[in-house]
Amino acid sequence: MGYRRDDGATHPPLLSPGYKSTVLRAPSQAPILLPHTLTEITGPLLGEGRVSAADADLTKHPDGEATGQRIIVHGQVRDSDGRPVPDTLVELWQANAGGRYLHKWDQHDTPLDPYFTGVGRALTDSTGRYRFVTIKPGAYPWGNHYNAWRPAHIHFSLFGRAFTQRLVTQMYFPDDPLFPHDPVFNSVPEAARSRLVSRFDLTNSVEAWALAFEFDIVLRGREQTPMEDAHA
Repeated sequence: MGYRRDDGATHPPLLSPGYKSTVLRAPSQAPILLPHTLTEITGPLLGEGRVSAADADLTKHPDGEATGQRIIVHGQVRDSDGRPVPDTLVELWQANAGGRYLHKWDQHDTPLDPYFTGVGRALTDSTGRYRFVTIKPGAYPWGNHYNAWRPAHIHFSLFGRAFTQRLVTQMYFPDDPLFPHDPVFNSVPEAARSRLVSRFDLTNSVEAWALAFEFDIVLRGREQTPMEDAHA
């Protein structure tokens, strides 16, 4: 059977046969609750000086600048009552403009960008807002089925005040033609899929420099953002 982490209206099942790797990693028995130790309860230690503004600009590298379409990704983290969530660590990771990750297992034949690591982090401000400057990722082949390509996307991880308070999700771009063919996107209940798609934002685009996309993340409630790892 497939385990769900809510009533089935928001999060994808842990077992989704169209997404082949879930067949290997979904639990076949009921999960066992492990007690938390002091490390999980008290970490990570965040605060002033530990996360810098430079961590949120993925286009900059000590030796040069990343190649590709520069974009701004911003949004607000909110709770179930619509209240902003300040001081939350937001991390992201993504493929480069050619659709390749800086990872030893990624052997896609598009070149690596020596000036792009594909990882960044930021703390939400007092109004729950975050902002990244990055490169729009490319689609990439992933071998799940014949002629399988993943839509362009960015992975997000959100931490609370402890390691056990972590949520993971993905952000997609509007009107991607690969949506109907992607088992990951389609494993999410249909009514919740639009919450994974960013909004093009001309107002916050910077003339002759970068387009902007807005992606709000709702942690709980009826409008909760679908999560891969919902255990806040």
